[in-house]
Amino acid sequence: MTHELITMGRISVDIYPHDIGVGLADVTSFGKYLGGSPANVAVAAARHGRRTAVITRTGDDPFGEFLHQELRRYGVDDQWVAPVPALQTPVTFCAIQPPEDFPLYFYGRSPSAPDWEIAAGELDTDAIAAAKIFWSTVTGLSRERSREAQVAAHLARPQESLDTDQHTILDLDYRPMFWDSVEQAREQVSRILPQVTVAVGNSEECAVAVGAGTPDEQADRLLEAGVKLAVVKRGAEGVMAATTEERVVSKPLPVETVNGLGAGDSFGGALVHGLLSGWPLEQVLDYANAAGALVAAEIACSEAMPTPEKVNTMLADRGRTVPQEVSA
Repeated sequence: MTHELITMGRISVDIYPHDIGVGLADVTSFGKYLGGSPANVAVAAARHGRRTAVITRTGDDPFGEFLHQELRRYGVDDQWVAPVPALQTPVTFCAIQPPEDFPLYFYGRSPSAPDWEIAAGELDTDAIAAAKIFWSTVTGLSRERSREAQVAAHLARPQESLDTDQHTILDLDYRPMFWDSVEQAREQVSRILPQVTVAVGNSEECAVAVGAGTPDEQADRLLEAGVKLAVVKRGAEGVMAATTEERVVSKPLPVETVNGLGAGDSFGGALVHGLLSGWPLEQVLDYANAAGALVAAEIACSEAMPTPEKVNTMLADRGRTVPQEVSA
């Protein structure tokens, strides 16, 4: 089976409070969910009917078993999810203090985490090369072992070898606590960009990759680096996407934010679906924007990933074009 999407990188158990608007010290009960951006993107794309898989590692423990169960429940292929016996499955706590305060606390990632122990020699490079879309993240570049594995994965599908309907996506998810400096992160991103066809990030993340500037300037620099599609999230001003031929903006779809953490992953899974469907760029962006907004209005991330029916209903209700579903 050729996968429509293979993601690679971080996975964790997300522990989210049931008490909204208070700090973790005052929370009395929690729920646990599958988490980690690449895993969430695979779940989100699976919700849109796509054949997805994730390459990652867990601890050899009950939380690792839980993550396998959740991936299977969501329809994500877990054949490349293996345990690292010496390490624990990471756990991430979040305080939910809407509309904008969602501090994260990472446990089980020091001195290393299982997903940073993926080795290049363990990769199924044939499957990676054949996938319609391969998705990786900047966080995966922050440690030597996983960095070399990620480079090997990208070299398995050089940009010039891709078919017109294949994409290699880099999520510019810079998290400063995992890096010694911005300069270190920029150096590693520069190694990957020549093999990337689509780069996705907010203005701060794009600044790490290609320097500060306006969204248009950052998109131009990403295109100059060899990217075919640059997606720059502009917060309250929406999302901009640029190619050498066109530049479009999807205006925000306001919702009452409950937990903004999963919105970007939902956006990513919907972006994958739109690209695979071959929709016009404006419709791809609107669809992804709506998918992100729907998850921002929920507590959970993976569990809240929307179906096409929910996204299309939101688009119709907000007066946006509902794209025609097309089989890839």
